[in-house]
Amino acid sequence: MRYPEGGGLTAERRAFREGIRLQAGERFAVGEKTAVIAKELRVSVRSVERWRRAWREGGMEALRSAGPANSPTVSDDQFTVLEEELGKGPSAHGFADERWTLTRVQTVIRRRLRVSLSVATVWRLLKRHGWSWQAPARRALERDEHAVELWKKEVWPQVKGSRRHVAPGSSSRTKPDFR
Repeated sequence: MRYPEGGGLTAERRAFREGIRLQAGERFAVGEKTAVIAKELRVSVRSVERWRRAWREGGMEALRSAGPANSPTVSDDQFTVLEEELGKGPSAHGFADERWTLTRVQTVIRRRLRVSLSVATVWRLLKRHGWSWQAPARRALERDEHAVELWKKEVWPQVKGSRRHVAPGSSSRTKPDFR
């Protein structure tokens, strides 16, 4: 069976998976071995072991789908609280410098809102609310323009080097170079 396109489990895919688990449950009832069930249903032995444990504890009902998994979300009210917290700056939350990173925002969300989000979800959340990554507004005071220009002219060309060899050659190890 080919699964439908798109993220997450669709109702059709959940029903298909539930059917597989229920078939396994019927086989548990007649005493079939885990390896045989896994091979015939074309699933991993570990999955069958997990299903067998659930079946022992809760019967066939334990193998039914619990419905779609809910991913944690941040409500508009919670996002307002988050914006207030971000407005206080990173140092107010115990960070050493004044840079917000996705990991730091993730930490604030976990501490203040008591919601666990992945870094990717934090990025999508911020982007959805109009936030974007920021470049520094000005250059560092310590920057030495003369040293930068010198490096660009003298060091970079040596480091960069050439990408291709100037001598003709063969890409085969068995054939000699030919022209």
